[in-house]
Amino acid sequence: MGLISSMRVSASALMAQRLRMDVVANNVANMNSSRAADGSGGPYRRQSVVFREQRAGASFGDLLGRASGASGPAGVEVASIHLDTAAPKKTHDPTHPDADENGDVLMPNIDVVTEMTDLVGANRAYEASVTVLNATKSLAQAALQIGRR
Repeated sequence: MGLISSMRVSASALMAQRLRMDVVANNVANMNSSRAADGSGGPYRRQSVVFREQRAGASFGDLLGRASGASGPAGVEVASIHLDTAAPKKTHDPTHPDADENGDVLMPNIDVVTEMTDLVGANRAYEASVTVLNATKSLAQAALQIGRR
């Protein structure tokens, strides 16, 4: 795998983990939302990001790499943003504007500890990708220095 390919893989990982952190932040921000974003019935549904290996393109270099067996992973991409199918939790609050006739309100089934764990994992993966990107950059600079001598 070349240096540019390594940088491309790291960049795709950075973008994917940034999106994962955004989704976690959105979940935490909406953990007390008793209505969906569009105002329809039902509480906010927890989201999670599903990743998959990024497929190589159809450029000449990609095709040549595949034919010679030298093609490696092209990176990571977001396959989908999954909506949680868990049942919402029911709380009793007769003063809430969305309470039913019994005073019960359906709230998102979002656990702060789970979300913070996901956030820490995404942050660590982001930091690891930055480390790989910086190491690749250092290798490229060292290769240029060798060429100048």
